[in-house]
Amino acid sequence: MANSVQAKKRARQNEKRRQHNASLRSMVRTYLKKVDAAIASGDQANAQEAYTAAVPVIDRMADKGIIHKNKAARHKSRLNTKVKALSAA
Repeated sequence: MANSVQAKKRARQNEKRRQHNASLRSMVRTYLKKVDAAIASGDQANAQEAYTAAVPVIDRMADKGIIHKNKAARHKSRLNTKVKALSAA
């Protein structure tokens, strides 16, 4: 338990930031699930639209440090590959 006033304030700030970051991470996961659902439905136009909406969100969270830049790139690459495979099929 924090004893000094300064340590108590830092504990409050850290908890507030942790909750905010958790919310942002959850938002990224939701966008990823929307793209996966669109891909699973087989609708290429809908999947492309969901992917286009998800990319800026993923990039923004990577810039803020919520997720690692390589993880963001990996998600975008895999989703884009799946979306392109829909149009080929």
